[in-house]
Amino acid sequence: MPRKPAQPSIADRAAAPGGAAAVDRALSLLAAFRAGDAALSLGELATRTQLYKSTALRLIASLVHARLLRQQGDGRYALGPEVARLHALYAASFSLEAVVMPALHGLVARTNESAALHVRQGDRRVCLHRVDSPQLLRDHVRAGDVLPLDRGAGARVLLAFSGARGAVYARIRGEGLAVMDGDRVPGLTGVSAPVFGHAGALVGALTLTLPSARMKNRFIADVRQAAAELTAQLGG
Repeated sequence: MPRKPAQPSIADRAAAPGGAAAVDRALSLLAAFRAGDAALSLGELATRTQLYKSTALRLIASLVHARLLRQQGDGRYALGPEVARLHALYAASFSLEAVVMPALHGLVARTNESAALHVRQGDRRVCLHRVDSPQLLRDHVRAGDVLPLDRGAGARVLLAFSGARGAVYARIRGEGLAVMDGDRVPGLTGVSAPVFGHAGALVGALTLTLPSARMKNRFIADVRQAAAELTAQLGG
């Protein structure tokens, strides 16, 4: 009979409500792989998941059988071909709009201001998705509009997290957010935070725009939260 761990494993501490403990633990072994990991030993997998080696080994046997893991000649374990097949299915069915638009609607509902996702396109940026503020006084950028890359909160975030040099961009990277008043249009404030995808790739800038007179400090936390949630949904 397996020993009861002296301390709960990572999977036990974050167990799915109503779920199966064995499944949670098996999935934690897959989640133990990080960017740059070609393969991991049994010891490394046990350490990262805080599972006993004996427990991890039994779960690994099932994952290898399901082709979610494969054992190499040196005894270490790598992700298996079934992971690639599932990724291909996910990529074929994934819609960025289906993930982004609910996030923008949620941000607009919390702030009553306009929200958009900007992406870089060469030396310009594009407003890829947008939800307008219900208020009459607002900026009138539309989805599909091409905007400058050297002005505006969204532009500053895209440059900062693409490695741009300078004190302004270093500060944005340090704070994880840009708040710009009148940078693109006088009287208009933008609050923008980066959105990341798989392996930390920059997806775009989630930006709230509003007349400067309506700016509230709580909008900064709202944008941070929305960008973090969107990043999590995109695998960042």
